[in-house]
Amino acid sequence: MGEARLSCYHLLVLFLVMWMSMRSSGFGVGVNWGTMATHQLPPEKVVRMLKDNGFRKLKLFEADERILEALTGTHIEVMLAIPNYMLPEMSEDPSVATSWVQANVSSYSYAGGVNIKYVAVGNEPFLQTYNGTFLKYTLPALKNIQQALNNEALESVKATVPFNADIYYSPDSNPVPSAGDFRAEVRDLTIEIIQYLHSNDAPFTVNIYPFLSLYGNAYFPMDYAFFDGSNKPIKDGNNVYTNVFDANFDTLVWALDRAGYPDVKIIVGEVGWPTDGDKNANVKNAKRFNQGLIHHVLSGKGTPARKGKIEAYLFSLIDENAKSIAPGCFERHWGIFEYDGKPKYELDVSGSRENKGLVAAEGVKYMVRRWCVLNPNTDDLEDLPDSINYACSMSDCTALGYGSSCNHLSVAGNASYAFNMYYQVNNQQSWDCDFSGLGIETEEDPSDDECLFPVMIAHGSSLALHRLDFLASIVGGWMVFLLMV
Repeated sequence: MGEARLSCYHLLVLFLVMWMSMRSSGFGVGVNWGTMATHQLPPEKVVRMLKDNGFRKLKLFEADERILEALTGTHIEVMLAIPNYMLPEMSEDPSVATSWVQANVSSYSYAGGVNIKYVAVGNEPFLQTYNGTFLKYTLPALKNIQQALNNEALESVKATVPFNADIYYSPDSNPVPSAGDFRAEVRDLTIEIIQYLHSNDAPFTVNIYPFLSLYGNAYFPMDYAFFDGSNKPIKDGNNVYTNVFDANFDTLVWALDRAGYPDVKIIVGEVGWPTDGDKNANVKNAKRFNQGLIHHVLSGKGTPARKGKIEAYLFSLIDENAKSIAPGCFERHWGIFEYDGKPKYELDVSGSRENKGLVAAEGVKYMVRRWCVLNPNTDDLEDLPDSINYACSMSDCTALGYGSSCNHLSVAGNASYAFNMYYQVNNQQSWDCDFSGLGIETEEDPSDDECLFPVMIAHGSSLALHRLDFLASIVGGWMVFLLMV
């Protein structure tokens, strides 16, 4: 009887070990950690936040020594990226690829080091808006990086390329997933990359954004962007699609099949929903989408055309107030956490349906509780439009846009918001609340129930490092329009 109990106990332990292993090796949901922010949380606090929330997989957009040091010994699985601007040199000189691998992968690949599993070569290098800039560099860079990994006895680390979903499509004449194919102008090159990935047992990585389907098409059915059912499912032979994520994913599955590589592993490198900067970007929709995605991925059911587990990385962990807004004002609001590590909404990343909330970053230090607002005693407002335009071009006013969280503010509120964002990004320097006498510092919080006037975290970089990014990413004068309406 005792032996039987022991045997059952051993079987239970074995089952639990296998289950936990399955959960940690490709079955869980990962997350993207971007760092395009004027004031960043210390890496050690973010890593602690990752662990507290049960994230076992992480995708980084570049090799940052501080972040890699913070990840040391955590066992968090990492996909480490090489920025697009490095691709030309990487492709033309194998020694550059070797040096990068030695500095950023080999140096951390020891017992108790950083668990780097993938190297992402570029990010969406075939994106149509790049007009072919990186086409000729991507495959040579991919080969040089993988060869450098192999030469360092790191064959288990696989190089991949995160593609945008615009590299494949279904024709208008037959808009179903089974008609999926790669865009004609990049098809041959994409298949060459797939061949190389397949030969190295490396995954095909793709970024899928149902939000952009809704954002770019006023007639797109709202419910089809989410996972909780659609009144108008799409039928494709015996397959039925109730959400655009599955349809998009399976369009890639069929494109790979048509290219002769039906069994290539697929990783969804980015997928998520923003919370501000557009009429459909809000907390309610973000929670609905991300929770539905997590349940879908962790169910293990897969998609109609490819059953089984889906490996996916949420985009993103934390808001980034220095990102380009060329794609839209929502670009700075993809985080499931605010800039300071506070959860935006409840999200159960375990998939257990226990409605567990996210755990906030601990011990965050803020600047003094002080704001910059429009001086209510100012009569001369002639310079106000120029002052607002300047403040917004050097900070982040995306929350003031149409349908956004602060769109309801008055003219004075718009000005105060713009002034405060500039003031906070510049570390609350008194002279940065002057605006030719229009601004005034206050200790009274101007926030309301919908619109947050932030106080910046104390640990962060100065705006000077990002001013060129802001100037390039903001369309001059858009705030003047907001002021006048």
